Amino acid sequence: VFIQSVFGILGGIGGDPEDLMHMHRTAQRLFGDQFRWSILGAGKNQLPLATIGAAMGANVRVGLEDSLWIGPGQLAASSAEQVTRIRTILEALNIEVATPDEARDILDLKGAAGTAF
Repeated sequence: VFIQSVFGILGGIGGDPEDLMHMHRTAQRLFGDQFRWSILGAGKNQLPLATIGAAMGANVRVGLEDSLWIGPGQLAASSAEQVTRIRTILEALNIEVATPDEARDILDLKGAAGTAF
């Protein structure tokens, strides 16, 4: 089972670290250890929740489609800037970051060669 948890969206679950913990506990209760988990924090929640989630063993997702920010009051120039930032954070915590090919394997994606565009 692949679970993509989305935090900080109006009308959905909040962006507080306790919300992230609650969702993780719920997934464990329902699926034991038989799930793969990914974190998506919207807006200002993106980098803090991605960091906490990764420290808990989750995969993370960052990019401009989820947040325009790279830091407090600072707009990100690109999704690549956000990816570089979270990679720097995770590597500083000694959390291994998958290569694009490894990520495709983990998620069982077909990759660019297997698409018609």
